Amino acid sequence: MSSGGAEDDIPQAERKTVTDFCYLLDKSKQLFNGLRDLPQYGQKQWQSYFGRTFDVYTKLWKFQQQHRQVLDNRYGLKRWQIGEIASKIGQLYYHYYLRTSETSYLNEAFSFYSAIRQRSYYSQVNKEDRPELVVKKLRYYARFIVVCLLLNKMDVVKDLVKELSDEIEDYTHRFNTEDQVEWNLVLQEVAAFIEADPVMVLNDDNTIVITSNRLSETGAPLLEQGMIVGQLALADALIIGNCNNQVKFSELTIDMFRMLQALEREPMNLASQMNKPGMQESTEKPARRENPHKYLLYKPTFSQLYTFLAASFKELPANSVLLIYLSATGVFPSGRSDSEGPYDFGGVLTNSNRDIINGDALHKRNQSYKEMHCLHPGDLYPFTRKPLFIIVDSSNSVAYKNFTNLFGQPLVCLLSPTAYPKALQDQSQRGSLFTLFLNNPLMAFLFVSGLSSMRRGLWEKCQDYLRKINRDIAQLLTHSRSIDQSFLQFFGDEFLRLLLTRFIFCSATMRMHKIFRQETRNYPESYPQLPRDETVENPHLQKHILELASILDVRNVFLENTLDDY
Repeated sequence: MSSGGAEDDIPQAERKTVTDFCYLLDKSKQLFNGLRDLPQYGQKQWQSYFGRTFDVYTKLWKFQQQHRQVLDNRYGLKRWQIGEIASKIGQLYYHYYLRTSETSYLNEAFSFYSAIRQRSYYSQVNKEDRPELVVKKLRYYARFIVVCLLLNKMDVVKDLVKELSDEIEDYTHRFNTEDQVEWNLVLQEVAAFIEADPVMVLNDDNTIVITSNRLSETGAPLLEQGMIVGQLALADALIIGNCNNQVKFSELTIDMFRMLQALEREPMNLASQMNKPGMQESTEKPARRENPHKYLLYKPTFSQLYTFLAASFKELPANSVLLIYLSATGVFPSGRSDSEGPYDFGGVLTNSNRDIINGDALHKRNQSYKEMHCLHPGDLYPFTRKPLFIIVDSSNSVAYKNFTNLFGQPLVCLLSPTAYPKALQDQSQRGSLFTLFLNNPLMAFLFVSGLSSMRRGLWEKCQDYLRKINRDIAQLLTHSRSIDQSFLQFFGDEFLRLLLTRFIFCSATMRMHKIFRQETRNYPESYPQLPRDETVENPHLQKHILELASILDVRNVFLENTLDDY
């Protein structure tokens, strides 16, 4: 407010308006900062706190709209300050999405971030000689990009990257800053993320078609009437990423990004009314949760990973499944062991190669020690007391073939190939081929067939055919007489059904592909083993794959008489 005698001239009502605004602003900042202190795991403790925070921001947003003229005149409210409030609301919605896995809240975050850009709330920041304000603007861009990536709004991402690049150039030109390298790295990371898909789908005018890989209405094959499968539902998923040199953006590797989309439905639009999400009365709650709840763990230490696992396990509802997805570098056993237990085959590395004690890395290690941050099959044994679905994408995925189902609960491990043919161009930096098959099987099929682009019409024709293949794979599984019951127990859940059918399609494709057949290391495996003749090497399925290859004119890369050659 104005100082000195002029303050006495301010009407009481206007003075109260400014005081109320300052109170709401301080309260909102206090609550927002408190979000950082909430535990990241567990689903109960944080909901009421988020509700209070949304409440205050709702009031603050409406208050500044209703009293804009007074706040402009008496408080000196700047447009970038309105932008800051909108940006915080966008962040709140994004974090609510992370907490709940409900994709609709991504749309809410997008609408607030979009409004900031359309109304140019941050446009005047560059005129002020305050580098910290420019950094706020840059961070807003980075957060907006993450939300657009998750919503597959790639056209917007490209525009934002260009704007961010110009802003970074202006920022580093005006201020002699030390964080120039970091901001340029952000640009490089997002550019690599955009270009990670190995195949482009093109319209007739050569513009790129943006494909979504979330579960749609027609996504998972429908169950036949009378088909006997389990009633389990996927409730929780841990998505863990630690692959060397893999494309990442904002603590999300490309493999993690693809898997999280495979575990989500297409988002719906909510009415943007800034009401408290997730705070409906119990009578209004949907009959079932749209998406399984997810934890995204980038390079977690063993203790972090175990804490999240224990929290998930503890809160898992009855008749529900916990999914663990591991995309990580393999850790191999250092020497021959007398016994062959669940800790003697190595596992996957979830964090660094070095133990860290009190913040210091121990470089000199006794080689006889086992790697501290390696997740061994034995580490997961306690969690097999409830239904557990594991996906391991690693150069040592086969360590998880040596699992033992101690508690008789449904348990399945889907394991990636441990190596890929040398003739196949190395794409590991742009994500694993195995995870691509689980996320976007047609794109993976095109890539192994040597195709890098495709017209939209042909793409849609192939997608239709792939849906038919998935329906037939579902029948092969449920009609099999020798399949382990664990597979059927999980088959009642749409997400798990889709992952299982895509896994079998991936396995069958690789077993028929000429360059994959040179080594069995090139094939995915599973625990328990699938009956090969009834699933991944079924002649009916092989015929389908050859037909798909014919549609694409790539039949020459597949063997015709695979069963005779095996």
